[in-house]
Amino acid sequence: MSKTKQRAAVIGGGPAGLMAAQQLSDAGHSVDVFDAMPSVGRKFLLAGKGGLNLTHAEPFASFMPRYAERETALLPLVRAFNPQALRDWAASHGVETFVGSSGRVFPRDMKAAPLLRTWLHHLRERGVQFHMRHRWLGWNGAGALRFQTPQGELQSELQSELHHHAAATVLALGGASWPQLGSDGAWWPWLQQRGVDLAPLRPSNCGFDVTWSAFFAERFAGQPLKSVAIEFEGWRQRGEFVVTADGVEGSLVYAASAALRERITASGAATFLLDLLPGRTLAWVAAELAHPRGPRSLSTHLKTRLHLSGVKSALLWERVPKAAQADPVAFAALIKALPITVKAARPVAEAISTAGGVRFEGLDEGLMLRVMPGVFCAGEMLDWEAPTGGYLLNASLATGRAAGQGAATWLAGQAH
Repeated sequence: MSKTKQRAAVIGGGPAGLMAAQQLSDAGHSVDVFDAMPSVGRKFLLAGKGGLNLTHAEPFASFMPRYAERETALLPLVRAFNPQALRDWAASHGVETFVGSSGRVFPRDMKAAPLLRTWLHHLRERGVQFHMRHRWLGWNGAGALRFQTPQGELQSELQSELHHHAAATVLALGGASWPQLGSDGAWWPWLQQRGVDLAPLRPSNCGFDVTWSAFFAERFAGQPLKSVAIEFEGWRQRGEFVVTADGVEGSLVYAASAALRERITASGAATFLLDLLPGRTLAWVAAELAHPRGPRSLSTHLKTRLHLSGVKSALLWERVPKAAQADPVAFAALIKALPITVKAARPVAEAISTAGGVRFEGLDEGLMLRVMPGVFCAGEMLDWEAPTGGYLLNASLATGRAAGQGAATWLAGQAH
């Protein structure tokens, strides 16, 4: 056994925490993983229901700008565990991957459970100990970790060891989205009390509130708007999203969510333009609308000439004034750029992911808290965000890897 072997704690059993545990155990240290839930990887498994989008195969020069203002901070971490490295890592656990038509990367069998199962087997073989139903409660006065267990708050041997010996803690507690799966943001006040540099937790990849008429909300809630485009402040993207009783949600809205959220914060509301026929020019739409319709209703005219019906045509009746409906040019302009005003982001607990958290400015290159030597942070609790498409999981794993390696390096240094 290595003379430098020491005991480390990883708090949080999601992808970032498990990757940190892997790095620490591979470096020869004893590792205990704590999680408040009955089993690890719950959000990881939930993501697997949609096929487990591991990463994205686009060129790295296009990949990194997806992290927006945190591109520079994440660059060395993601470069060290880039999309190909992630695919190689999955293959090392017996999981082959493929690139979908959109560039997204998935396991060959489109499932998360086989990868998680082999990963956990790998960790247990290396001596990693898992402690479920252990909810972290911060630190006690002596600096030891505190956990609430089904039997109450206990002080374990590990806690005194962490306090009395050179040891490390990796915090990988997630953000505040999907709290029912364990990421509830409860760590915020404990880190704030310790002087950690924090950005407020905010919803990311989230839906938004829109004021619909009672008829539209009742009749069309849950209906998808397919083959549309959103334009907002110079950004434009095609895709689809869903009308909800209270507003809008879905992949295309999520892609615009960071910009919409920031505009709402600055101005109290945000208005994006919805193109219901992104494959057609404004001139073509106007010409089709101007085509004589005889005794047919305008609704039938839209359906036969523009193939607009269902929720798309209902949205036009909802938002286009009568005067504009009678003017082919004005109506065409609104079909191509229908203003939709969103008033507020949905609560962070409903979001796919979380923005805000531990700022990189308060961390060293190994992701150790500058104000708390020996404590490292990883995953979604760090202050970064990204769209869906594999970017979230890739960065979570990359930061977990970096924090685990940083903790292992720090432990090795403490042993001398």
